[in-house]
Amino acid sequence: MRLFVFGIGYSSRAFIERAGNRFDWIGGTTRSQEKAAALEAEGIHAFVFDGTRPGDGIAEALADASHVLVSIGPNEHGDPVLNHHAHDIAAGSPAWIGYLSTVGVYGNHDGAWVDEETPCKPVSKRSVQRVAAENAWLVFAEEHALPVQIFRLSGIYGPGRNAFENFRKGTARRLIKPGQVFNRIHVADIAGVLDAAMARPSTRIFNVTDDEPAPPQDVVAFAAELLGVDPPPEVPFESADLSPMARSFYGENKRVSNRRVKQELGYTFLYPNYKTALQALRSTV
Repeated sequence: MRLFVFGIGYSSRAFIERAGNRFDWIGGTTRSQEKAAALEAEGIHAFVFDGTRPGDGIAEALADASHVLVSIGPNEHGDPVLNHHAHDIAAGSPAWIGYLSTVGVYGNHDGAWVDEETPCKPVSKRSVQRVAAENAWLVFAEEHALPVQIFRLSGIYGPGRNAFENFRKGTARRLIKPGQVFNRIHVADIAGVLDAAMARPSTRIFNVTDDEPAPPQDVVAFAAELLGVDPPPEVPFESADLSPMARSFYGENKRVSNRRVKQELGYTFLYPNYKTALQALRSTV
């Protein structure tokens, strides 16, 4: 089997780490020659792709790729992978295509539960673009009779990217917005779900998210408890100094169900909630 990854980053690297030994060849894209050289040193065949034009050598690599993972976000021009390499993917006829999306496509549901059948009503510009990209991939799947699995990810965390790191950097804050909850997903569970889904190719949408949507301030307080330090003071959301993007996240309040992943893929989450994950991560801090 041969794997091609558009956008080698935090989540796709975790998948490569988990499933890479089952592939005879792994290639992927990055945006710079410097990063490409680093990937080559790791044994990953690297291709430079910035989304503005077809990447050199990518068409040839896709001709032999049995599995394709897309971890590149859309922009105002649409999905860059489809814009520049749709024909190449279709010509290669891979056995599996995975597309990493976001639960942001659901928009705001005032704390109510959502699942994969819930209509999308995106709020932010980036989520509107994601919905358009998802739809484009579903059209691609139908037109070419290829399996495309869309994975809607919650807030991603894991080694090097977690509440403990925020304490270390001095950026931990307890923002209080009554009723606000978020789902999260440990990067190891993203890799696990992709691995399970890859064995069952289909055109399907999956929420990749933990069991326990929770107020963000609770996560910070629990991390402080594990570290044996005082939690940062509570800051009302209305008066918090936030970037427009950070503030927009708080405009989307929902509880995301992962029932389909469990029932259809038979996947058991390694870290079903933030407490089990932070307890495991604490041992590495």
